[in-house]
Parts: sequence; structure tokens; C-alpha cells
Amino acid sequence: MSPSPRGPLLLGVRHHGPGSARAVRAALDAARPAAVLIEGPPEGDGLLALAADPGMRPPVALLAHAADDPGRAAFWPLADFSPEWVAIRWAQQAGVPVRFMDLPAAHSLAGAEPGADHAEPDAVRVDPLAVLAETAGYDDPERWWEDVVEHRGAGGTGGAGEEVLGAFEALGEAMGALREAYGDGGHHRDLVREAYMRQRMRAARREFGDAYAVVCGAWHVPALRAKTTVAADKALLSGLPKAKVETTWVPWTHRRLARAGGYGAGITSPGWYAHLFEARDRPVERWLTKVAGLLRAEDRQVSSAHVIEAVRLAETLAAMRGRPLPGLTETLEAVRAVMCDGSDIPLALIEDRLVVGDVLGEVPDAAPVVPLQRDLTRQQRSLRLKAEAQDRELELDLRKDTDAAKSLLLHRLRLLGIGWGTPAASRGSTGTFRETWRLRWEPELSVRVAEAGIWGTTVLAAATAKAEADAAGAEELGEVTALAERCLLAGLSEALPAVLRALADRAALDTDVARLAKALPALARSLRYGDVRGTDATALGTVAAGLAERICVALPPACAAGLDADAAAELRGHVDGVHGAVALLADTDEGLRERWSAVLRTLAGRDTVPGVIRGRAARLLLDDGRLPAEETARLMGLALSPAAAPADAAGWIEGFAGGSSGGGTLLVHDERLLGLIDAWLVGVPERAFTDVLPLLRRTFGAYESGVKRSLGELVRRGPGRSAAASSASSAPEGFAPDLDPERADAVVGLVRMLLAG
Repeated sequence: MSPSPRGPLLLGVRHHGPGSARAVRAALDAARPAAVLIEGPPEGDGLLALAADPGMRPPVALLAHAADDPGRAAFWPLADFSPEWVAIRWAQQAGVPVRFMDLPAAHSLAGAEPGADHAEPDAVRVDPLAVLAETAGYDDPERWWEDVVEHRGAGGTGGAGEEVLGAFEALGEAMGALREAYGDGGHHRDLVREAYMRQRMRAARREFGDAYAVVCGAWHVPALRAKTTVAADKALLSGLPKAKVETTWVPWTHRRLARAGGYGAGITSPGWYAHLFEARDRPVERWLTKVAGLLRAEDRQVSSAHVIEAVRLAETLAAMRGRPLPGLTETLEAVRAVMCDGSDIPLALIEDRLVVGDVLGEVPDAAPVVPLQRDLTRQQRSLRLKAEAQDRELELDLRKDTDAAKSLLLHRLRLLGIGWGTPAASRGSTGTFRETWRLRWEPELSVRVAEAGIWGTTVLAAATAKAEADAAGAEELGEVTALAERCLLAGLSEALPAVLRALADRAALDTDVARLAKALPALARSLRYGDVRGTDATALGTVAAGLAERICVALPPACAAGLDADAAAELRGHVDGVHGAVALLADTDEGLRERWSAVLRTLAGRDTVPGVIRGRAARLLLDDGRLPAEETARLMGLALSPAAAPADAAGWIEGFAGGSSGGGTLLVHDERLLGLIDAWLVGVPERAFTDVLPLLRRTFGAYESGVKRSLGELVRRGPGRSAAASSASSAPEGFAPDLDPERADAVVGLVRMLLAG
């Protein structure tokens, strides 16, 4: 069969449609064109040969990015069921030339095309499928497309040649009617693209006559058939900005083909479409068998009878709705009713795993990449860190060489802005030798790798250069301290000198004690990494000790300088952070702990310091055994005396007993302190009580339920009174006047067994 006398064979398709893909294959088999033109950037022509490489496994995407700015990038994704991919593979197997014909990426990545800015502000972009579906009496464009295209010859070849070519002709005529009614339909950029496509078609006609085929979006078919002059098309294309671009193939995922993934020409159900394309016969039965297998893997009871009944229900629903075959809607409804007992929870799993899916494509090693990507690929293989589209957790023991190397790689990539791994909370030990990562490879990370390629040709060299540049450009002390911590985590010993110089310079010039206090904890944490990661952190320890000394001097005056409630709360948090940092630094400088304790004693006893800070200082001293219980009670009595402002007294209570610091347990076991708080609370005037209530509620509301119950019992009987003094009849269930030795001894064996295990 030869192309139509009207000109070349124009195959208007829907991107990523399995029915369109089958129809394209059948049409090409019938017409046997001498060449094939495909919608896509011509810069990718040199990469088309890689489509035949055994290492190329869709979904993949053609990536084009500006050579001087890799962040300006565009993707052209292709799946097994994409008509364009089918056309590429058909041409390669038939031995005929195949080329891209869309507007070059050099223009689209350089800036907006002429005419693209002439749209009316409120112009509505027409969805051609939605218009055709509404005309046919459908309220869902997806369902209409499934009925007229995707289910046509589902599982087969797509129909006979004449029938398939007739379907393409009919679709082209329908799009022609839409273009007559709506013009460009708000797609103003398409006018420029279509002008370039016509130019490519003229070049193909000079080479092959009309014996070539064009595979493009159905919306473009009327414009490509239109009779226009060369001069008119050149006028549309004149003055286009141009940039130097680089192209390559990158892995893609089914999830990124979905509209929810942000891809403009995406589809709602790539996993379902892949199944329709692959299933040679009985697609619904095979699909429901997959569903049953997934549910069984999740320990749900699904039998063959469930599958049979679900198939019957899906077919019945399709017949009632006048559909040629059950679509995704009918299939999922049958699954919900028969296999999920009407629940949407297992159905959500099916939609995530099978309707969308996490299939990740592969590209061959021969694909051009920046040197950084090549080094990253080498390390991934060496460390057996496979890039995967689905989330997975990676537990690392940094005492093992391989796990330590994985950690260094992931930290270096994060420093470069390549977020393949995200640190997560460890389920086991919280020691510095244990790390947990959550890994997920997204296609956009290929762009991030290309962007990071400006820093070096290897991951180590690039991360080192990036860290040095970040240190030189940092404006605040906190940025440099965080960077120093990341350098130690990433093992960037060559970058540390530059980072430490910047750190010392910023610390010497910074006089804001809050910023100093905010920076110290990160430095103290960083010192722990030397033992586990083998990084020399001696110089960092010197800077941290100097920073701690400056904080000890500057903190008391800063806390007494008329702070408002928000500033006092912020400084209270910094006091906590510095206290933890001093505990780490004191391993090498015992005198620092003494100097810090003196600062806390000053803060706890100075009336001009806000109550929330005084209370916190007293609590930290008490926990460290540096404040006797009697002195603690005296300070609390002073803070809660009738002469103290109620708001300041409530702040003292929050600082002393608030948050997750175990203040509730302390009050349970020290009824003297609880009695002081109770007496103060009873004596707060009514008007002042309304003001301090939110603060008190925040303080005591954070306690665990068991602690709150115990405190309630103590307050009910009156703090300071022994349990024996309370009448036995008034004791609530679960409380006794005295310890029962026999019952207490009964748990000794169990406790010993637990401790031994």
C-alpha cells in the first residue's frame, strides 16, 4: 500500500497511547514508507541509533539542556507504548531513515518564540479531546478516547491496513474541524512549531518525494496539511533566539509520565496503558490476575473465584454503559467491590503500584553524559547502589567500609544539590555509626547532575569545589557552620581548610550572641564524626571552643536586655542548644563545663532575666547535679512569689518544667516543687489567670497521659500529703496507700529476663 495521493502519510496520535501505538505500527506495516518523521527536537537525530541498543529499555526520555546553563532543560519522554517509540523502532527494523521534525531545542530553550506572547490574557486553551468527547456525548475525555482508540483491536495488531488508515483520516478530519472553529485554540506556540515542521517536511519531500510518513500529535495534522508558502513559514521562524544545547537519553519512570508527576503531555494511568499494549489477548483477565497477585503479597485473601467474579462484573458494567470493552473505570470498580470489600485503602495501593507504577527505564552506556554522571554511574555500580524509582530505605553501619563509602557518596550528592537520598530517623541505634537513608531516583536528577558538572568531573572533586565556593559566598555564620558539618559528613577533607577560614572570619566579626549560639551545636556535632569517618576535626574543635568562650561572656548581658516574649523563647532554645554542645565539647575541655555552669547560675539568679530563661537555667543545673534540691525550691519560691508578675512566673514554670524535658516526671517525684506550683496557681488573680492560662496549658499539655494522671491524683489529695494520710476510701482505682511488697516482688523475675535479653 502506498501513501495517499494527497501527500505523505500523516499519522495523528495521542502521545503515550497504546491504541495509537498499535495503529501506527499497523499503518506503517501497510504503507511501508521510505522514511519516517517524528515529533521531537532535531538535535536528537544523532541519538536515535541508540534506540536499537539492547541496553535501551523504555521508559526513557530525550533530554536537551542549554550547554551554559544545564538547569534550562526539556524532556521528551517515550514509553514502550508511545506511538513515537513504536515508529522509531519500526523504521530501524525496516532499515529506513527516521528523523525528528519539531522545533529545535536550541530555540525553545533560548527563550519564548515570536508570537508566543500575543495571546489574550484570558485566552482559554482548548482541549481537543474534551471537545470531541463532549460532541460524542461523553462527559469524560479519557473514557471517550479509550472507547474509540485504545480499545480498538486491544491486544491485537490494531486492525487491517485500510481500517487503520481510515481511522487516522477520520481523526485528522475531526481535528481539522476543531482548528477551523478554534484556530490555534490558545496554543500560540504551536504556530511556530508547525511552521518548522512544514519546513522539515519540504526537505523530506525533496529527498523521498511523498513516500514518507509523519507521526505527530493529532492536533497538528490539519496545520501540516495546510497549503502555506515557504515565505510565510520563514517569516514565523525569523528572529528566533538560539542557544547551544546538548542532548542525551536519560531514564524515565511511569510515575513521571502521569499528569500528577508534572509532565505536561502526561497520562493518568501509564501502568494500565503499558498493560494494554503488552497484553496480546484477554487484557482484563490478565490485569485482574496481576491485581490478585499484588493483594496476596499484601496478605489479603484473594482467590481465583474473586478474579472470575471481578471479570464478570467489569464486563457487565461495560455492557450496561455501552462500552466495547471494560475500561479502567469499570475494572477498578469491580476490584473495589469484589477484591477490596468496598474499601478504598487497598484500592489506593493498586492505583499506585499498577495503575501508575514505578517502572524505571535504562539507557546504554554509549549514551553521551557529562563526566560527572559517568563517575556517579561507576560508583553506583561499585557500591551496588541501584537507582530505583520507588522509595526504599537504606540502613548503613559506618563501621563497615562499604557502608561508609555509600554514606560519603550520598552526602556529597546532597551537597551538590542532587537529592537522590534523604536522611531518615534510624529505627535502631542512634549512635554516630548508624545512618538511615530514604532513596528515590527521579528523572530530574539527571538535570541536577548535569548542572553540578560545572564543579568537577568526579563526585569528590565537584563536591569539594562546591563546598569551597559556598564557604566563600556565605554571608551568615550559621551557613558556614552547617557547611562545615556537611563537609565532615561527606569526608571533604580538602575543602575543610577553606571552610574553617571562612568560619573563623565570620565568627570573629559576628557580635550577635543568638547567631553564635545557633552556630555552636552544629560545630559540636561535627566533632563526633572524626572518630567514625576518619576525618581530622582538630582545627574545627579549636574554632568551636573559641565560639563557646564568646557565648559564655556575651550570653548573660544579652538575656538581661529587656527581651520580649518571642525573643526570650528564642534565647531559651539557644540555651538548650549550647548546653548540649558544651556537653560534647567538655570531653576535651573540662574547664568549659565549669564556665558554662557559672553562666547558668548567673542566669538562674538574676531577676532581670526573663522567667522562661531563668527557669530553664535552673532546670539544667538541677539535672546536672549542680543545683541542690533546696536551692531549686528557693529559686522556684522566689519566681512564684506574690510579688512576681504572673506572666513571668508562668514563663519560669514553662522553662523549668515545659516541653519534652521530663518536667512532669520531676514534679511527680518531688512533691515539694509541685506544691510550690500548686500554691502559686491557686493564688493567681482571676484577671491574670486568663492571661497565663495559654502558657500553662502549653506547658502541662505536652506531658504524657500517665504523667498527667499521676499529677492529677497528687493535686487531688494535696501535694505534700503522703498517700497514707489519704483515706483508703478516697483513693481511686490503681492507687494504694502503701507499696505492696508481694506484688512488687512478682515482677522481679520478668525484669531480670528483660534486662538479660
